[in-house]
Amino acid sequence: MSTQHDSTQHHSTQHHSTEHDSTAQVLYDLLHRRRDVRGEFTGAPVPDPVLRRVLAAGHAAPSVGLSQPWDFVVVHDLETRRAFAAHVQRERAVFEATLDPQRSARFAQIRIDGVLASSLSLVVTYDPARGAPAVLGRHAIADTGLYSVCLAVQNLWLAATAEGLGVGWVSFYREPFVRDLLGIPAGIRPVAWLCVGPVTALAELPDLERHGWARRRPLAEVLHAERWGSRGEART
Repeated sequence: MSTQHDSTQHHSTQHHSTEHDSTAQVLYDLLHRRRDVRGEFTGAPVPDPVLRRVLAAGHAAPSVGLSQPWDFVVVHDLETRRAFAAHVQRERAVFEATLDPQRSARFAQIRIDGVLASSLSLVVTYDPARGAPAVLGRHAIADTGLYSVCLAVQNLWLAATAEGLGVGWVSFYREPFVRDLLGIPAGIRPVAWLCVGPVTALAELPDLERHGWARRRPLAEVLHAERWGSRGEART
């Protein structure tokens, strides 16, 4: 009797371990497959149930003091997106003017947004007054609220990748412009303008790496053991 019980328990443990390994592998694959998409959008619509699941994933993110200081603005309107795209191009020119000729030539090959090519935009905002005045855990580090919004963006991004969607984070904008464009109240920050939609494929390499703008650093270069600067045998 004891042998049969032990055998059943062993089989159950083995089954649980296999399921765990499979789930973990799916997650790790998603993490490494995710890309900041620019030119691969198809423009096909995003079904409402899919969009709802992606937004729900963002809303499930952890937040300091359970403040959930984010809001999501869904932007389909083409005129709004055209106005934003024009603003982005103006800011691109501002940045390009700061580059030396060699860097400028390389930058000219890089696409910085998919605002009009994507199906829709999602703008994620930060409300520092959410949960105030006593946001548990924010008294010493004010930026923890902003960090919380970034966690919501990451959740949303991974969920979109799992759904077969691409996401591109556009950062060539001035906050006052976006606030005015979308009627965002004073005091609330537009943290991320995300282009979202189906894609032909996700690139094998990130665009900036492919164009030679930057390289991906190996883990060993950013890993410290016990104290900053110690490159000894860190326990990982």
